[in-house]
Amino acid sequence: MSLRSHTRSVRIEWGDCDPAGIVFYPRYFAMFDASTALLFEHVLGLRKIDLRDAYDMIGFPMVDTRARFVIPCAFGDDVTIASELTAFHRSSFEIRHLLLKGEALAVEGFETRVWAGRHPDDPKRIKAKPIPADVIARFQT
Repeated sequence: MSLRSHTRSVRIEWGDCDPAGIVFYPRYFAMFDASTALLFEHVLGLRKIDLRDAYDMIGFPMVDTRARFVIPCAFGDDVTIASELTAFHRSSFEIRHLLLKGEALAVEGFETRVWAGRHPDDPKRIKAKPIPADVIARFQT
């Protein structure tokens, strides 16, 4: 199965950093979250907000995440984030992010997310839904 990927450039800003001058680790997860949304936009041609109407869903909440920190990044660094959808399951999918500082791996991030819609019995709750076949097909081309 060949799944699609997306790469983007990010400049590390002052607000991304802790008092030691390096990226405060939760900021990487925010960068990865945005990268996941941009991956879907790149492949499906729809912004995350537009996916809601097109697929009667509310989003793809995180159910598991982790990262491996290899080298630090600091204010002013230009980095590249390569995001790849690595697996589809019935109602969940997995993403791998590689954050590169030049040619060096700085952070490797992993996400498992679910395709979610409103719960049929209680619209205040959410429920995992099967990922639409056409979404899977678009990632496999």
